[in-house]
Amino acid sequence: PGTRRSGAGTALLNDPARFIEIERGLTFLGMVGIKDPARPEAAAAISQCQQAGIRVIMMTGDSKQTAGAIAKDVNIFNVDDNTENKTFVGGAFFELPLEQQEKLLTSGNLVFCRAEPRDKQRLLRQLQGLGEVAAMTGDGVNDAPALQQAAIGVAMGIAGTEVAKQAADMVLADDNFATIVAAVEEGRAIYANMKAFINFLITCNIGEVAAVFLATLLGLPEVLGPLHLLWVNLVTDGPPATALGFNPPDPGNMQRPPRGRNDPLVTKFTFVRYLLTGGYVGLATVASFIHYYSRFGVQPAALMSWTTCDDGAAHKISDISVACDAFKVVGTLGAANRIVSKAAASTVALTTLVCMEMLRALCAVSERESMLRKPPWTNRFLLLGVALPSILHLAVLYCPPLAAIFQLVPLTKDDWRSIACFALPLVLLEELLKLLARL
Repeated sequence: PGTRRSGAGTALLNDPARFIEIERGLTFLGMVGIKDPARPEAAAAISQCQQAGIRVIMMTGDSKQTAGAIAKDVNIFNVDDNTENKTFVGGAFFELPLEQQEKLLTSGNLVFCRAEPRDKQRLLRQLQGLGEVAAMTGDGVNDAPALQQAAIGVAMGIAGTEVAKQAADMVLADDNFATIVAAVEEGRAIYANMKAFINFLITCNIGEVAAVFLATLLGLPEVLGPLHLLWVNLVTDGPPATALGFNPPDPGNMQRPPRGRNDPLVTKFTFVRYLLTGGYVGLATVASFIHYYSRFGVQPAALMSWTTCDDGAAHKISDISVACDAFKVVGTLGAANRIVSKAAASTVALTTLVCMEMLRALCAVSERESMLRKPPWTNRFLLLGVALPSILHLAVLYCPPLAAIFQLVPLTKDDWRSIACFALPLVLLEELLKLLARL
């Protein structure tokens, strides 16, 4: 009996003319739809692309209506957008006048449906001809030529074929568009950190060269000796510069347009920043050296003529017992029974230079953002990179055997106040230059 019923049911369904017998007397309970939704993070990732100046062009084999609905669902188009002039079926786009094609390709997001593999290659050629840097995603064998032609070919690691993976420049391990956006943000951060590293070292080196050159030009005693310069370059420059490579991305990193492929690493404004900041570092280093002597009554004119010093002219410097000894490393007795010496003056100048370089490193946590918006402690490695050289420098100052090697002396409170007066304005200068960079 069961077999006969099955045979009767099969015969009934095999005859379309008898479907009305089956569908008669039914009660409508509801409708079931099947949807293959986009990943939840896709919409946010595409919105982030728009903020970052990255346009998204979707190419799919779906129908025009389905493609338009998906595009609105993932924020390629806004919900209330008229998509008729932004959605193209097959090769309809390439039938438009060339000027209109170029305008569309440079003005916003687009959707291509029922597209063929050759359409992808043709579209890439047009984008490249307009100077655009086009990244292409794909997973099939037919996508391989376009993946190879694109500036950056991205293949799917899970659903992608081996042919597509080998043709691509990058394989996406999780097949997630949001990962591409995260990679863009990381790439921008790496580039910014590379610039911060270069800017810090160049600025510091310009400052050191300027200090030596200015001291020689003015005829001053040796402000910084070879050992001092070696100490600055090996100990106080290295750790902060290395730590700058760990700077987190700026808050507005993905809210700026992409840089051009031909943009120089050092722009005119960056070069001016080098000169201004490095020039101030050199000037402040020499000025702190001169200021040390002026506190004991040695005027700049006497300091610049130190090579022709005559102890018989000691009356001109009332605070110093033996005038010429003040320009020697050992020094002589000055006001308040303090030893006035070139060693002490060089210690003040060297410490001023070191402090300015540490402050410059803290400012370099961001090239554009103020320290109030992106403070130095967002990079804990930078704090360590600044603390370590500072501790080592203090050890050299206050450990007698080390101080003797470097021909330095311990600093007094007055010395530290003088150092702060010359070093801290560098932070204001950096903040002003950052403000100009944001305008």
